[in-house]
Amino acid sequence: MRRPLALLLTVAAAALLAAPTASSSRFLQLGLFDDTQLNYGNPDVVFPMLKQLRTQVVRVNLLWGGPNGVAKRRPVNPMNPNDPAYDWSVYDRTVSYATANGMKVVFSILGTPPWANSAAGFNVAPRSALDLERFATAAARRYSGTFKAADGRTLPAVRQWLAWNEPNNPVFLRPQYRKVGKIFVIQSAIDYAKICNAVVKGVRKTTVGASKVACGVTGPRGNNNPNSSRPGVSPLPFLRAMKKAGAKGFDAYAHHPYYGAPRETPSTPPPPGIHGNAPTAITLGNINVLVREVTRLYGNKRIWITEYGYQTNPPDRIFGVSRLNQARYLTQAYGIAKRHPRIDLFLWFLLRDERRAEGWQSGLLTVSGAKKPSFAAFQKLRG
Repeated sequence: MRRPLALLLTVAAAALLAAPTASSSRFLQLGLFDDTQLNYGNPDVVFPMLKQLRTQVVRVNLLWGGPNGVAKRRPVNPMNPNDPAYDWSVYDRTVSYATANGMKVVFSILGTPPWANSAAGFNVAPRSALDLERFATAAARRYSGTFKAADGRTLPAVRQWLAWNEPNNPVFLRPQYRKVGKIFVIQSAIDYAKICNAVVKGVRKTTVGASKVACGVTGPRGNNNPNSSRPGVSPLPFLRAMKKAGAKGFDAYAHHPYYGAPRETPSTPPPPGIHGNAPTAITLGNINVLVREVTRLYGNKRIWITEYGYQTNPPDRIFGVSRLNQARYLTQAYGIAKRHPRIDLFLWFLLRDERRAEGWQSGLLTVSGAKKPSFAAFQKLRG
């Protein structure tokens, strides 16, 4: 019996989408992001386990300010990594263990110290972007691959950097909007353009051409409602606004294309917006919408997925998926990234479930350390 032409075309199209192509990413790096385990876990347990998982890259939030921040007070010589105001000890340890176990580090510079914004908050931009730029220079110098620590050791190099984290989310940058006359402007994008440029300039002063900096680092969604109790900006309006505000010079655009509901697989497009408008969220299911806009505004920038994950049920009975589905979706998500010619980095969040009830439960391990099926799935991703 002859198959209908429409059915044949559908099958052929699905095969093309599922199979790697000649234009697939040749440089995709696979890694994990879990500050609790990387910075504060037992390194003699954590890093051998990461090696067992065949991890290539680990992401670490390099905190400028906050309780665990590097800059405890205003430095006298802010571009000098040896300034007494700086405490790099946590990050020196993490970088050293990662390198010893064959992994690269991606540093995300994040958080404003009180002295840089009149104690307005960790998630409020510094008054002067120059303060941030100078800190980025100190960080890039310390992790240039030639800097000697106080004990005489040469610290390993870090060549991949992120500017902030989810600046379209008020948890990480506020205010999101500011009223000017009768209209609201996206203040987070205006502030973020300065943050992006400061990190780019600061890193480049030390490692011209050797290091790559990604900006954006956007969360997957936002309500675009400045009058709401928790206003946020969805990725595309934020991207356009940061371009208009002058963000420039970066090497890659980073994004966190998380799912929005347990029924969504990695290939499921996000639901339509209100009144049937186009979706405002950017997940893996419509990642090409973001890639096209990045291309229109900035050319063929590389794309880094610097956070992704599925929570499991148990323990999360609202947002979690089954442990078997978590493993399946991890494999599917990596396949989507691998087949995309522009995606160079894919980082899973987390290694181990967080203990906090309100925390994330997307680990490859349960909070007690038991391996989920996704642990074995992660091991197999690189073939």
